Amino acid sequence: MLDSHQPLPDMPMIFVPLPFVVALLLAILLVRMLRQEDWRARERQPFMFLIGVYALQSVFIGIRWGYEILAIMPAQSITAALIPAIAWISFRNLTLEEPLRLTRLWPHALPAATIALMLAFWREPMGFVLIMIFIGYGVALFWLARRGPDGLIASRLDGTLLSYRSLLITATAVVAGGLSDVFISLDFERSGGAHAASIVAFGNVIALLILGGAALVAGTNQSAEELAAEMTVNPAPTEEDGSAAAALDALMQSKAIYLDPDLNLNRIARKLGLPARRVSMAVNRIHGMSVSQYVNAFRIRHACDALAATDHPVTRVMFDSGFISKSNFNREFARVTGESPTEFRRRAENQPQQDRDEARVAFVLP
Repeated sequence: MLDSHQPLPDMPMIFVPLPFVVALLLAILLVRMLRQEDWRARERQPFMFLIGVYALQSVFIGIRWGYEILAIMPAQSITAALIPAIAWISFRNLTLEEPLRLTRLWPHALPAATIALMLAFWREPMGFVLIMIFIGYGVALFWLARRGPDGLIASRLDGTLLSYRSLLITATAVVAGGLSDVFISLDFERSGGAHAASIVAFGNVIALLILGGAALVAGTNQSAEELAAEMTVNPAPTEEDGSAAAALDALMQSKAIYLDPDLNLNRIARKLGLPARRVSMAVNRIHGMSVSQYVNAFRIRHACDALAATDHPVTRVMFDSGFISKSNFNREFARVTGESPTEFRRRAENQPQQDRDEARVAFVLP
């Protein structure tokens, strides 16, 4: 036995670099996405691939800066060049009626191919090229966001606002990634890379903060049209806008397509035989709201009817009304009615039927 007064022998400490923790969190997120029923949807697959590349890159960073294994640097550089391109493809698909075909994706492999060639023949300007790749795709992502949430026509309406916020956050993160490479290059020029490891570690912490910030933003009550107003200013409605809005109103009333949880702007436009952009502008100009809020108004009306007329659990009412996210349902319900579903049901139980009908009609559409 050891004497209690004697110092314990030194035990080796297991060092786990912070990027490995980031990679583990991303892997958990990827597994959760794969467990969802709609993971095979073509618009979701690029995002899952993107998360996988994020996780792989975090492992490479941990090996390089945590254990000083320089042999991993070529793979790290090539993967870094892939990330902004895959991010752009992922969000670009949400703005199109049909996802990009593989034959049209090859130009976005050029950045990674360029870095691979430079690693073999001309390494000196590689850092500058990586910076330009990140900043260029960051600007391109911001350009995709210029039309606001309704520009993401392939995104399910229940998640359009979150997808739009994710687009803005990703664009910011990609540009920030390019700027971090600038700081690392300056550090190597001035101090031989004395602070490079700290900059990389700090960058991973910032990445975690960005993910946390995305969750925080998703929980706020900022509306879709407020975000859209930051990007565009809609002119006065035209006669064409009125016709499109009237056709959409009739479709909603007759077909109740708002009950489809997978409904998106692209599907609505196809049913009307109009371009998605035309439908979006008509709703914005005539009703003064985004398409997702317009559809959610019908969903909330349906939910109110069910809450007042049945004793079904609130969760069942939520699903039956076309929502799949409890947080989004509660947020939209409060935005439209000014109270929670439970409060509405409690009040409706003590309210005459005529008052219920008048209140229901009043809050649906302006």
